[in-house]
Amino acid sequence: MHRQRDDAETGPTIRHGPVLRGRAGLIGGLAALSGILFGLDTGVMSGALDLITQEFVLSDFQRESMVGVMLLGAAMGVLGAAWLSHRCGRKRTLVLTAALFVVGPLLCAEATSYRSLMLARLLLGLATGATTFATPLYIAEIADSGRRGAMILGYQLMISCGLLAAFVSDGLFSYFGGWRWMLGVVGFPGLVFMMGVLFLPPSPRWLLAQGRERDARRVLIELRGLPRLVMAERNAIMARLAARRDGIGSFMKDPNCRRAMWLAVGLQVAQQFSGINAVLYYAPYIIGLAGYGHYVQVWGPVGIGIINLLSTCIATTCVDRIGRRPMLIGGFAVMALAMGAQAAMVAGGMPPMPGMRLLMGVFMLVFVAAFAFAAGPLTWLLCAEILPLRGREFGMACSTCANWVANMLVSATFLTGLEILGADRVLWGYAGLNAVFMVMVLLRVPETRGMTLEQIEVELMRGTPLRALGTRAHSRV
Repeated sequence: MHRQRDDAETGPTIRHGPVLRGRAGLIGGLAALSGILFGLDTGVMSGALDLITQEFVLSDFQRESMVGVMLLGAAMGVLGAAWLSHRCGRKRTLVLTAALFVVGPLLCAEATSYRSLMLARLLLGLATGATTFATPLYIAEIADSGRRGAMILGYQLMISCGLLAAFVSDGLFSYFGGWRWMLGVVGFPGLVFMMGVLFLPPSPRWLLAQGRERDARRVLIELRGLPRLVMAERNAIMARLAARRDGIGSFMKDPNCRRAMWLAVGLQVAQQFSGINAVLYYAPYIIGLAGYGHYVQVWGPVGIGIINLLSTCIATTCVDRIGRRPMLIGGFAVMALAMGAQAAMVAGGMPPMPGMRLLMGVFMLVFVAAFAFAAGPLTWLLCAEILPLRGREFGMACSTCANWVANMLVSATFLTGLEILGADRVLWGYAGLNAVFMVMVLLRVPETRGMTLEQIEVELMRGTPLRALGTRAHSRV
């Protein structure tokens, strides 16, 4: 970790020993288990959708609505979690979210009609959206700067584990037509998570913001151990709290807050308009476009889940070594090339030769791997880092809500787009968007590796250009 020479201005760079990091890592890992629920909830619909369509005789619009209603609920859940985490704290928000992850899947499994299933999916969407807001925020506020990247990416790793588990369970239950089990299985890890999250400590930053200094010091001692480290971090947090204004007021009055929020929103929109969830939600359909039969359509998503998990593991080990910017630039570049290659093959009329079908599958896996290495985890990490403490809940709510709205737009129009425009034009469109997002990263995204949240905020409020945030921290030892 690099240390700035003007610590008086940017706040102290706090060093932590491996044992103390381990304590915070254990707590962050438990919070990140909510990612498994997120991944399960996202992935199960891939295999269940065709079976639900057969039972309830759904049109293409109703199929898209079945996917989109959960995403609508997620956008609503983000807004609710933003208010709740500000008023009641991050921990209590996670507890409520865990309870919804128990109730929602059970209602899905017991649904007797298309309408009742839509309502159950809406409720499950509330839980999913709430956890995508509360978990990265909580982890960022308990982690030290040297491990913050790996800990938040641990959340993304759990999402990848959940996706893989969803694809495997879909494959197994498909032999019995058991879509109710596919959707209901999410309730079991939800119950485990609800019991575990009860033992999490509150966020020390939230406690200090509420004036509960004694409780905050107790939590910081649990996380950091050494009194001098606790006092240094406490002083840095209090310095920023002294200058904070409430939520939306900060963003209305302060252009520095607004530019951080717009960058966070842009990153979240870029993540979704890369086309990843069109691949995840409709994986069997896309595999069918490549000419594969039923067996590959059922088990092909498992390969996608494995690649997604392995790439996320690699990203977790690289993020605090390579940095955020290089990984994002390379990821979007590879995604643009992989999607463009798929578009070219579809436009040329996919020949039935096995070699060409295999090549199409390879490009799909390369696309997923690039996303899981870069845009997938790093978007959540950067949003948790660059948004200032003053009004962070509001900024996180806006950016996370933008993620789910963009997700809904992509997922609820993909099948319609294929029918109206053709598969090749849709894929070319996503390839072009990924190229645009690569340029956006080059021009706007900062490198925040090794910086504390307080250092990032001080530079932001000083008016440092977004692209230049952290430049001095990485140029001096």
